[in-house]
Amino acid sequence: MSIRRISLRTAATATAALALAIAAPVAASAHVTATPSSTAAGSYSVIKFGIGHGCSGSPTTKVAISLPAGITAATPTVSPNWKIEKVKSGDAVTQVVYTAVTPLPDGYRDELSFQVKLPVDAAGKTLSFPALQTCAVGETNWNEPLKADGTEPEHPAPTVVVTAAAADAHAHDAAASAEATDNTARILGIGGLIVGVVGIVIAIVSRRNANKA
Repeated sequence: MSIRRISLRTAATATAALALAIAAPVAASAHVTATPSSTAAGSYSVIKFGIGHGCSGSPTTKVAISLPAGITAATPTVSPNWKIEKVKSGDAVTQVVYTAVTPLPDGYRDELSFQVKLPVDAAGKTLSFPALQTCAVGETNWNEPLKADGTEPEHPAPTVVVTAAAADAHAHDAAASAEATDNTARILGIGGLIVGVVGIVIAIVSRRNANKA
């Protein structure tokens, strides 16, 4: 095999690898993604859902995001670009629906967000927030779980992996209260010492004045 043929094959391989490297981030950005402000079990978390493209080029007109089991309330962030509706089953919120005031063009990105309380018993679990994206023409249902082999499906559901609960809030408050009490005691102690010193100085001055008289 000639050196020229080896060089051409090496160049082709490198070009293919570069194309895959460029395509991977583009494909990932096409998904509806979920970015939480907190992942600790039992914490309040504002979850941002990134919408980065339409349906096969068609602009997005509506996005309906379903809540997973264990979450029964959501507080949506107000946005001038979207009309927001909370769908309920009884008293529980099951879905948050965003309807675009003006359709979001393909290739333009926006974020939809709402606050939820992550379940206290969900540490180590992956919570799915299926999102149905409706466009002027067609729709895409982002509701597929990871495959058994761990690979990503064509339309993965936005997910949040819940971590262990943060340090006990009551213990933190108790420590803060103890520290505040200790600081107050120190301030009072210093104040008492200053008063005592001033008293001694006044007594000495008074005695000297009395002796002079």
